[in-house]
Amino acid sequence: MTERQLPRWSELKPLLRPKPITLDATKRRLDRALTIADLRTIARRRTPRAVFDYTDGAAEQEISLVRARQLFHDLELRPSVLRDVSAVDTTTSMLGRPSRLPFAFAPTGFTRLMHHEGERAVVRTAQRYGIPYALSTLGTTSIEDVAAAAPAARKWFQLYVWKDRAAAEDLMSRAKAAGYEALVLTVDVPVAGARLRDKRNGFSIPPSLTLRTVLDASRHPVWWANLLTTKPLTFASLSTWHGTVAELLDKLFDPTMTTADLEWLRSFWDGPLVIKGIQTVEDAVRMVDAGADAIVLSNHGGRQLDRAPVPLRLLPDVVDVVGDGTEVWVDTGILSGADVVAAIALGASAALVGRAYLYGLMAGGERGVERAAEILAGEVGRTMALLGVANVGELGAQHVRLP
Repeated sequence: MTERQLPRWSELKPLLRPKPITLDATKRRLDRALTIADLRTIARRRTPRAVFDYTDGAAEQEISLVRARQLFHDLELRPSVLRDVSAVDTTTSMLGRPSRLPFAFAPTGFTRLMHHEGERAVVRTAQRYGIPYALSTLGTTSIEDVAAAAPAARKWFQLYVWKDRAAAEDLMSRAKAAGYEALVLTVDVPVAGARLRDKRNGFSIPPSLTLRTVLDASRHPVWWANLLTTKPLTFASLSTWHGTVAELLDKLFDPTMTTADLEWLRSFWDGPLVIKGIQTVEDAVRMVDAGADAIVLSNHGGRQLDRAPVPLRLLPDVVDVVGDGTEVWVDTGILSGADVVAAIALGASAALVGRAYLYGLMAGGERGVERAAEILAGEVGRTMALLGVANVGELGAQHVRLP
């Protein structure tokens, strides 16, 4: 028989530790988020469906995005034990300068629609975490205002080449004058992908007040109040737009651009050039031969061509061919620090993350972006330690097995 007794108060007291009450609702919300998936769940509750789906969705049947996520899910991480990982250094080099983490914040369009703090919240977080941030041509804060928001941040400008080349020349000139370090040329949008969620939701810029959006507004009053009581959207590159995203892309972007046009671009931009949207080994070689300082293996987050190559799967083959002379970055489907570490181990110089920080932005503005960065940084460091890796340079193919 087990002997029992009534516990004394002195024995119970150490066990009764009520959690402190947090009055700040945003802090309570974000503290519950332990992963980027948690931030996504919060974001879905706090933003109108059309805005969430614009961020979360991809093209057509969304096969490209699903395959990218599935590969990260299915790969195997292979640890090496009995290594000294008492101090893990997550620093790497991007375009010849240090980044405190092996990833950058990718360019995303219409960011102030996700949350009224928009690009300023993202670039300020990037500055605090010592990582680069790329402002999109379709950003909703001007080149100059983003620069002023975080003077010490590493800022890049992402360029879509328009049919009106003078407009592109003006954007490059403004970015250079504002201190942007590099140009990220996106080359996988000759025409807009078929983003069916946007079409079904009637998503437009700015949002139109249909019966459906009015009903949605009743469920997201804070989002609508912020949209309607803050400054109207100021685009990085155009004064205004009324229509769908696809209509904007098809109206502005130049489907005639070829590799030969890179000479024109170089005549207006003498800084580092990153070419984003590479999806074959052959194109990787062509862009390196054309003088790219870095290339990004990317299928635009699955938002352009459905059934496109999975960038992570392509990565080892590209690295084998282009060698060490050109930095090879990767994006699409990266939602955890372990995903970033796997990409580096397979040969990437760095990764770009987009949806991950946008979920944070929708969940809690700048503090949400901060929480996303905190989650990713913690996961990167912890994954490296568990793999037996003390610095980014030690990561290699031996640490990952692809299915």
